[in-house]
Amino acid sequence: MDYKQLGRDLLPLVGGADNISKLTHCATRLRFEFCDRSKVDEEGIKGTPGVISVVEKGGQFQVVVGNDVPITYRVLVNEMGGTPGKASSGGSGKEAEEPKEKQSIITGIISAISTTFTPVIPALVGGGMIKAVLSILVLLGLDDSSSTYGLLNLISDAAFYFMPVLLAYGASIKFECNSVLAMTLACALLHPSWSAMVGEGAPIDFFHIPVKLVDYSSSVIPIILSIWVMSYVEKFAERYTPSIIKFFLKPLIILFISAPIALIVIGPFGSFLNSLIESGANAINARASWLLPMLMGAFQPFLVLTGTAWAMTPIATVQISSLGYEIVNGPGMLASNIAQGGATLAVALKTKNQQLKQLASSSGFTAVMGITEPCLYGVILPLKKPFIASMIGGGIGGIYAGISGLVRYAFVSPGLAALPAFIGENPMNIVHAVITCVISFAAAFITVWVMGFDDVESGGKGKPSKGAKEGKTGEGAKEGEAVKAEKKALRKEVKVASPLKGETVPLDQVNDAVFSQKILGDGIAIIPEEGKVFSPVNGTVSALFETKHAIGITSEDGLELLIHIGIDTVNLQGKYFTAHTEAGKKVKQGELLVSFDQEAIRREGYDTVTPVLAANIAEFTALKLQAGERVSPGEPLFTVQ
Repeated sequence: MDYKQLGRDLLPLVGGADNISKLTHCATRLRFEFCDRSKVDEEGIKGTPGVISVVEKGGQFQVVVGNDVPITYRVLVNEMGGTPGKASSGGSGKEAEEPKEKQSIITGIISAISTTFTPVIPALVGGGMIKAVLSILVLLGLDDSSSTYGLLNLISDAAFYFMPVLLAYGASIKFECNSVLAMTLACALLHPSWSAMVGEGAPIDFFHIPVKLVDYSSSVIPIILSIWVMSYVEKFAERYTPSIIKFFLKPLIILFISAPIALIVIGPFGSFLNSLIESGANAINARASWLLPMLMGAFQPFLVLTGTAWAMTPIATVQISSLGYEIVNGPGMLASNIAQGGATLAVALKTKNQQLKQLASSSGFTAVMGITEPCLYGVILPLKKPFIASMIGGGIGGIYAGISGLVRYAFVSPGLAALPAFIGENPMNIVHAVITCVISFAAAFITVWVMGFDDVESGGKGKPSKGAKEGKTGEGAKEGEAVKAEKKALRKEVKVASPLKGETVPLDQVNDAVFSQKILGDGIAIIPEEGKVFSPVNGTVSALFETKHAIGITSEDGLELLIHIGIDTVNLQGKYFTAHTEAGKKVKQGELLVSFDQEAIRREGYDTVTPVLAANIAEFTALKLQAGERVSPGEPLFTVQ
């Protein structure tokens, strides 16, 4: 797979460089935030070779690519002019000024945590793995009082001690402020003079305002909140600083206001939240040690799918920094990752489809090593039953991890490759980690073997065969295909009437790759002569875009139609369009759906050609009219069966 070419293929599908307001990546996913979400061709992205899946959760548009995601990321960054945190400066900036989609408070918090931590993860993992290697070296005889041990331990702890500086960079990307000034603010919280004041404990003040002495090393919440406030101070300084002295005055205002606020107000408050969250996790663990690992083990796949897996990361990093180990993420994630690998490898052994066998084998191995997104999106989620089996295995393994008191000593993605991260002061901890892996793997593997799954059609693109239940192939699959073909043959014709008055043209002449390449479905386009769209079938309005430029209808016979008025007319934001119906409403053929001022739209520079698509055409056989025919509303456009 050419992952450089993948980056070049994705760029136009996400609306171009100017439409990307933020771009980060994790182990397997590109994480986008857009200026205008409507410009993103989600279906086109899903159909791009090399894309495993697309997820839109936690305030981010996430494209699952696999372990080689950094290659694609670098291509996209280069195309954006080398500015991954913000949209390319080469554009007009119009998109960046448009109001962003409103988020709930929870979604906003998760998005902030995700964007902030994503750039920091390599440093935390690197430090964690050095600590794991150090544990092995001690077992092999390295003296823990030697200078070699001291230097390696220093390197492993550096990312955690200076975490506020690293997080300041990630937070500056999220809150769109100057990264260098953000890291400078974090440095102020860790300055040796401040550390000395904290160590002495003598009362201090700032212009007679008492300042609470807090140790900010390894802290998480204080710096994120501080950079959030700093972003508003920077906007104020940018707006009111005279341009002739802005170079000098702007950074002065930002640091002079932000740093004292961080030290006097936000820092102590964030430190209190840090302690409160940590105390809550410790209290739960003291009363029900099995609960958190069981929940994390069972529901980790859901957290990944919904983009909320990052929500627990601050607690884990704080615990490692203060206690030397953590109980929130690691034990449960170890059980979940191994269980997902076990379920996927069971699929690899059971399936008769060679393509699925290859995918499940490779992604299952990757999962037991600690990276689960390829198997989650490529195998167990599409097949459904293995997804349930992985939750069962992760939950059972998590219960053992909690009862045995398993802890993680270093921040790494839990899996067989990261087992050294479970080596620590308690010599039995690594033994419990291995037993957790065995239990989780076995429980998920056996569950898949017993439950079975709907095997994938030979040569298909991941769609389960209804005639091949529980991995059955051969005569059973052929019988299922025969039933499927018989049902298709018995399906009555669905006649689609023209929704517009105008001239028909084939889709390959539409000046938009999404339509001309039939990415969204097959059908025909109409050059309208009148600005009225009528229902082409009896059915239900399944979707009506807020911009009113496109409408989806599901016929009584199950045909899913999309009528898209014009090309790129979403940019008009509903201007010149009037809706006469609403989503969920039942409509009759010939009922007026949308009216539009085609002349005004053309004056704005937009093509009004209107594709009429059958989105689920694969389930039917379409007979389209010849191009160049004139049609009126109600006249036959095409027939499907």
